[in-house]
Amino acid sequence: MASPIKDRVSAAVKDAMRAKDKARLGVLRMLMSEFKKVEVDERIELDDARVLAILDKAAKQRRDAAEQYAEAGRQDLEDIERFEIEVIQTFLPQALSEAELDDIVASAIQDSGAAGMGDMGKVMALVKPQVQGRADMGAVSQRVKAQLG
Repeated sequence: MASPIKDRVSAAVKDAMRAKDKARLGVLRMLMSEFKKVEVDERIELDDARVLAILDKAAKQRRDAAEQYAEAGRQDLEDIERFEIEVIQTFLPQALSEAELDDIVASAIQDSGAAGMGDMGKVMALVKPQVQGRADMGAVSQRVKAQLG
């Protein structure tokens, strides 16, 4: 089953080529190469869930890099990372609100029968597929810890 999100990225590559938008094209080609790498390495065709995981990871890597550049006073490099994040986020679903996130975590705790921090893995296993690409997993982990603790 092919991924509609991957198809959108592929179409955006063609649009960026036509528009001669080199900066955007570079980011999109990098994403396509990440998709291709996973497909070749694992001999699979990516589905939307896996594409979202790759996009989420790419966005997180750029957020981390942007923070490091900001701390080092390298505004030029930080701006490049922020631009790449914006491009990647156009393919991610709408971010979850704080209330939606709390509801998902609460229902996962209830569904898994979690009683304490030892059950965090069970809860995260239920939460992750629901929030992939729609929330920062670090923040989700903190919420789970807060509700379990």
